[in-house]
Amino acid sequence: MTQSPAAPIPPPTERRRLREAGSLTQAQVAERVGVNRRTVRAWETGRAVPQGPEGEAYLELLRSLEERRRDQEPVADVDVTPDQPLEEGEGDIEGEGDGLGLDAGPAPSARTDRPLTPAQAFDALYAFCAPALVRQTYLLSGRRELARESVERAFQLAWERWPEVARDPDPAGWVRAAAYDFALSPWHRFRPRYRHPEPPPADRADRLLLDVLLDLTPPQRRTLLLYDGVGLDLPETAAETEASTPAAANRILHARAAVATRMPTLSDPDDLHRRLAELASAERLRAPAPAAVREGSERRARFWTRAAIAFTVALIGTTALTLRTAPTHYEPPVPPGATVRGVPPPVAPGPLSHKEQKLRDKLRSELHHGPERLAPQPF
Repeated sequence: MTQSPAAPIPPPTERRRLREAGSLTQAQVAERVGVNRRTVRAWETGRAVPQGPEGEAYLELLRSLEERRRDQEPVADVDVTPDQPLEEGEGDIEGEGDGLGLDAGPAPSARTDRPLTPAQAFDALYAFCAPALVRQTYLLSGRRELARESVERAFQLAWERWPEVARDPDPAGWVRAAAYDFALSPWHRFRPRYRHPEPPPADRADRLLLDVLLDLTPPQRRTLLLYDGVGLDLPETAAETEASTPAAANRILHARAAVATRMPTLSDPDDLHRRLAELASAERLRAPAPAAVREGSERRARFWTRAAIAFTVALIGTTALTLRTAPTHYEPPVPPGATVRGVPPPVAPGPLSHKEQKLRDKLRSELHHGPERLAPQPF
């Protein structure tokens, strides 16, 4: 497709940034220009160049978003109905939306002319990510309460390290990685509240799909969810799972094969993407309010700070007591006796013989004032 010099093709990173500025998901862009979601993802990663009528429509959409961004006008005519749940984090704080996946970038509500306070920026990120992230962790763990707890702990950790998270290029990815790590922790099996299984989904197909996911190894489950569920690229998936790109690709292939073996209807990645979204959206998963998460994080920080102070005081007190009661000089041990000029060393008394024991007992049985007085006896 020939482009005029006045309207060059934006670079891949700029295409993605413009889509995020317009609060659009990849699926919504694909529906507008008449292509599938993977084509839009290829355009945004630079693996493909927009061409043909669809590419022209895509570039026209980007130009309109750029003009509105330049004029600092909100995109009022964008339909943000969560028709594709596996994309951006749609849904309210209560987790009743259909959002399952996350994409990089802050919440759309965070893009304002007035600078936000740390609490406001955290709340915006939480509102954007939490509903979808609860559903993702549910697919990872198969437990509703654990999914809620994982997201809450991840955001508590993010609030404790907010300066680091706020400067991160992908805050949503930072929180997602923390939630995944907590949800997949093997130590949950030792907690009494998680020793018994939870009620399975009501639908039989949902139960089968959830069983197939839980039968996968944790690395395969996490990689499959990031690639076919969230929609990350292969390099991004490999980086988030801390694996090489070939290793991540092998995990995806093995996971898809395992799913297709038990559910042949999901051999197509698009069908698998749709079924994952339906399974996650079928559960009513609620996330706590952001203010409660921040308060919980601050309580945990105060608790551990006080615990560290108490431990330090106890350590100082133990050290002072040791210094107070410890000997101040060295006392060498008494050496064993040695023979001097043929004279043997004194020997400590050993055990009494039987005769000596009888004599000792007889002496102890006598009166304390001595033996009885002797008197002559007549013959």
